[in-house]
Amino acid sequence: MIIVIIAGGSGTRLWPLSVGNYPKHLLKLTGDRSGVQEAFDRAKRITDDIYVVTEASHDQHVREQLPELEEKAFIVEPGRRGTASCFIAALDRVARHHDLDEPIGFLWADHFIRDVDGFAHAFKSAAEQSRRHGRVTLVGIEPTHPSTLFGYIEKGKVIDKEAFASEVVRFKEKPDLTLARKFFNSGKYLWNGGYTVGSVNAFLSAMKKHAPERYEGFHRLQDAKTPEEYNEVYLEFENDAIDYAFSEKVDNLLVVPATFDWLDVGSFKELYEANDADSDGNVLTGSGVVETIEVENSYIRNDGDKPVAVIGLDNIVVVNTPNGIIVARKDLSQRIKEIVKKLA
Repeated sequence: MIIVIIAGGSGTRLWPLSVGNYPKHLLKLTGDRSGVQEAFDRAKRITDDIYVVTEASHDQHVREQLPELEEKAFIVEPGRRGTASCFIAALDRVARHHDLDEPIGFLWADHFIRDVDGFAHAFKSAAEQSRRHGRVTLVGIEPTHPSTLFGYIEKGKVIDKEAFASEVVRFKEKPDLTLARKFFNSGKYLWNGGYTVGSVNAFLSAMKKHAPERYEGFHRLQDAKTPEEYNEVYLEFENDAIDYAFSEKVDNLLVVPATFDWLDVGSFKELYEANDADSDGNVLTGSGVVETIEVENSYIRNDGDKPVAVIGLDNIVVVNTPNGIIVARKDLSQRIKEIVKKLA
């Protein structure tokens, strides 16, 4: 099996920690290893054939954090063109060095997972299903509550009772609470974590039928004769997410359920949940001084050279870095993305 780590995002909802040329997957947010290093550690539990897709603005930082990988393992976007384009670039690179029927598992550099053994087992199970049936196979997350924050995958006919592998009926966008409860109580839905497994041939077969522009893009990269021509072709790709450009269009996807713990660290709310809080429910961190009085259920990080003091507040985020300062209600912290757009 081959693993491809997608490490090209910008992580704007974690500003001012995460910035364009040093995004969140390069940061040590939950321990002594960065997001991309933790993803690499998980990948090593599955295989030694590991590739990383990153973007030119922070390519050097990724290389420095993953010195174990050789040059050919780094696939560099000349500019951000969405996760669908990252998949095409990875398929192109893998096709040049591996058997076209070898399963490839795509995973993300910004997810927080404790159960590494469960993670590896789920990917190996998906690889076996993909190999056996010649179809792209998803790893869906077994829901623990009726969440409105994630998209859902509806399971259909069971094709392997031992592996609990099912056909995918359809994808559902992030629902309201009433619909989320219906999904959760039915037992027919999994959270869509974006985990995808399939061989080059399985992906190309599905793309030829359902995403012909991506199929054509793959062959254009294959035909590129120079790095300059490759970059020119890549920068012409549509900037789309893999779900919209591919997954939601394909009519023969499979899915296996995973029960490992999973958190997409997309905002400070999730970052708070991924860290151990003190007796007041606070996560106090950073290289600088933090002092609090009567503060509860908050994430406070100081990476600046001046002390940060917070008094009498609950459910807040305070982050101070050389790039800026953010003060927000924790449950609204995903709106930091709007602030970043204004600052830009």
